[in-house]
Amino acid sequence: MKNARGALRIFLQFLKFGCFTFGGGLNIIAQMQRLYVDDEKRISSVELLDLTSVARSLPGLFVGNVAFLYGYRESGYPGAFAALFGMVIPPMIVLGFITYFYTIFHTQATVMAGMTGVRAAVVPIMASALLGLLRGAFPMRACYAVAAAALAAYFFFNVNCVWLIAGGIAAGLLLSRAGKGGGGDGAA
Repeated sequence: MKNARGALRIFLQFLKFGCFTFGGGLNIIAQMQRLYVDDEKRISSVELLDLTSVARSLPGLFVGNVAFLYGYRESGYPGAFAALFGMVIPPMIVLGFITYFYTIFHTQATVMAGMTGVRAAVVPIMASALLGLLRGAFPMRACYAVAAAALAAYFFFNVNCVWLIAGGIAAGLLLSRAGKGGGGDGAA
């Protein structure tokens, strides 16, 4: 019974997320950060970052993966499917509506202007999500150097992403050992 109540709560929350997730996956992270990390304190920002990292590495849509993983974390499989369906139902309805009336919408200047406004609103929401994730992503100051080096290697030297990920894993392991072995707090 507890799983059923939890699944219903998750379904309704993700239904709301699905209604307001414009601009891609980072928008859902901003909403989850506000609700689950800041307001309800159900998970930490580090746990949310871990969840999004796993969701990014899985095949399929990012938002669907995030919803499924969080729902499973909270209420097992009932919660996972409730979150997934809650997340995808609103966009499916909107897309069905827009597809059906596409020719009318495509020629309406007011509708196109409204969509431009939605795009403009998405940028700060995504920036807020990114900043929220960065707070939990870099527990040590040395992590900023690793991120800058990876960014430089990618943009200036065209290093393959696989090598960057492998290097990030190695750097994380080294930093973790240095933080524990040195007796400090890891604020290298």
